[in-house]
Amino acid sequence: MNDNKRPDDMARITTVELAEKFIAAEVEKVQKQVGDRKVLLALSGGVDSSVVAALLIKAIGKNLYCVHVNHGLMRKGESEQVIEVFQNQLDANLTYVDATDRYLDKLAGIDEPEQKRKIIGAEFIRIFEEEARKFEGIEFLAQGTIYPDIIESDGVKAHHNVGGLPEDMQFELVEPVKLLYKDEVRVVGKALGLPDDMVYRQPFPGPGLGVRCLGAITRDRLEALRESDAILREEFAKNGLEGKVWQYFTVVPDFKTTGVKDGKRSYDWPCIIRAVNSSDAMTATIEEIPYALLHHITARITSEVKGINRVLLDLTPKPTGTIEWE
Repeated sequence: MNDNKRPDDMARITTVELAEKFIAAEVEKVQKQVGDRKVLLALSGGVDSSVVAALLIKAIGKNLYCVHVNHGLMRKGESEQVIEVFQNQLDANLTYVDATDRYLDKLAGIDEPEQKRKIIGAEFIRIFEEEARKFEGIEFLAQGTIYPDIIESDGVKAHHNVGGLPEDMQFELVEPVKLLYKDEVRVVGKALGLPDDMVYRQPFPGPGLGVRCLGAITRDRLEALRESDAILREEFAKNGLEGKVWQYFTVVPDFKTTGVKDGKRSYDWPCIIRAVNSSDAMTATIEEIPYALLHHITARITSEVKGINRVLLDLTPKPTGTIEWE
C-alpha cells in the first residue's frame, strides 16, 4: 500500500476513544522507526506541529528536539504559550529563538507582498539550519504534514516542510498525522491534553502578521496590529464567536487618516476588521457581527491601541476578495 494514501477502511477519528487508539498505534510506529535516535521538529505553535510534538514527546520523550523560531510576526502571547505548554508543562527539549530583530531588519522598507513572504520563508530556513547544526546525532525530521497537504500539493505544507535545507542535512521524515484531516488532528490534540486555544487555533498564515501589516513593516505599526488583533480575539471569545467564526483578524494598512483623540487632532492609522467563514478556504462568507459588539470593539481599539484612530469593517466575500489582504 502507498504510505501516503489513506486506507479506504480507515475510520474517521471523531471521538477521544478513537483518538487514543490512533495515538497508541502511532507511538508504537514511531518507536519502531526511531528507536533511541534523535528527532528534530520545527514547532511553530500551530495545530499540526503542536499535535506532532505532543505525540512524539509521548513516544520518544527527550529524544525529540523542538525548535521554535519567533520571527516577531506572531500574535500576542503565542510564543509564550509554546514555551509554557511544551517546556514548562510537557518538559520538552525546546530551543526558543527570538529572531525578531533579524527578521524586521531584513524586512525594513520591503513593501511588495510576495517579496516579504520570500524573505520570511528563506530566513526561517537559514535560522532552522543554524539551530539544527548545533545538535549532534539528529537523524530524523518530524513534520506536521496532514492528509489535505498530500492531496492538494502532492507533498507537504511549506511552513512545515524544511525543504530548503542543504544536501548534507537530509533527514528521514517522521510524519505521524499525515493521514489525518484537520478536524481529526484536533481530536487527537484534545486526547493528548493540549489546551483548547492551541487545538482550536484559527488558521494563521506562515508569514504571520507580516501579511496583515500591509506594505513595508514598521515596528510601531506591527505593535498596533498585534494589540488590535488581541482585542478582537478577546472580545470574540467573550461573546461566543470564538468557535463560531472560522477566521477573524485585524489589518493595519500603511497610510494614515486624520482624527480626534483626547481632544486633539490626530494623524494615525486605520484598523480593519475581517471575519469570515469557510470550509475549504476556496470561498468565504462574511460573519455578521452584532453592531453593539462592533461599537464596543471599536471603542476599545481606538482608546487602548496607540496609533489607531479609526476602525473599519471588511464586508467583502471570497470571491471577490481573498481572505488575507496580501
